Amino acid sequence: MRERSIFKMNGFAALIIALVCILGGIYFIFGGSVGGGIGGVVLIIIGIIVATSLTIVQPNQAKVLTFFGTYIGVIREQGLWATIPFTFKKSVSLRVMNFTSERLKVNDLEGNPIEIAAVVVYKVNDSAKALFDVENYETFIQIQSETGIRHIASRYAYDLYDDAGESTLTLRQNSDEIADVLLHDLQKRLDVAGVSVIEARIMHLAYSSEIAAAMLQRQQANAVLSARKVIVDGAVGLVKAAIDQLQEQEIVELDEEKKAQMVNNLMVAIVSEKGTQPIINTGTIY
Repeated sequence: MRERSIFKMNGFAALIIALVCILGGIYFIFGGSVGGGIGGVVLIIIGIIVATSLTIVQPNQAKVLTFFGTYIGVIREQGLWATIPFTFKKSVSLRVMNFTSERLKVNDLEGNPIEIAAVVVYKVNDSAKALFDVENYETFIQIQSETGIRHIASRYAYDLYDDAGESTLTLRQNSDEIADVLLHDLQKRLDVAGVSVIEARIMHLAYSSEIAAAMLQRQQANAVLSARKVIVDGAVGLVKAAIDQLQEQEIVELDEEKKAQMVNNLMVAIVSEKGTQPIINTGTIY
């Protein structure tokens, strides 16, 4: 089923014709002229037939016309129009609309239960398909959107952990990329209903309540480990620079054992979270 245009003409001209026929028919019926009754009835019938062809199309609206159960075409242009008489006319909105899904509980790629919801912005671009190819296109959009959201959420992890590559997409860190993937997935699902998806974006994302506390601890542990790694890397650089400078300026000669002891002391002093207490050696270092 495809949308196609149908014959139409200016509705105001047809309205004038219908009124003239009906008023003329009434005049002939009650005018008392010989044979006027039959002519008046004919004129009234013609006026009624012309009146059944009239239809009003609002802005951003389409009228889908069927003739005794047969689809014949669509009128998209706004205004008053006259078309084929005795057609059944069904309105379909062409305005941009949005649908907000419920908070769905889904298992992500790693099997963690998460809560996810999305907003889908769409519009009807083929009114015939929207009306005839699905039972109720608005209900169809809601069900297929939630199905698509569940499908996308199960394909990606909530966040990046362990040894996953930096190029790996996650629901939390790559919202724009995930939105593009979701949009294309929903577009494939809604093509059958003649719907064009304008935007699809995750608006709510969180771990389910039963694992939220554990995942928060995991995130905090990862943050602490990352911070420790930065501190250790910096400490190693400082210790190396200190030993190299001592050797270059020949301030003191250190054997391997004393180097190891010095490295240990400097690392403890730099990495320790608490301030270290210096100990002054008044004797020999050996």
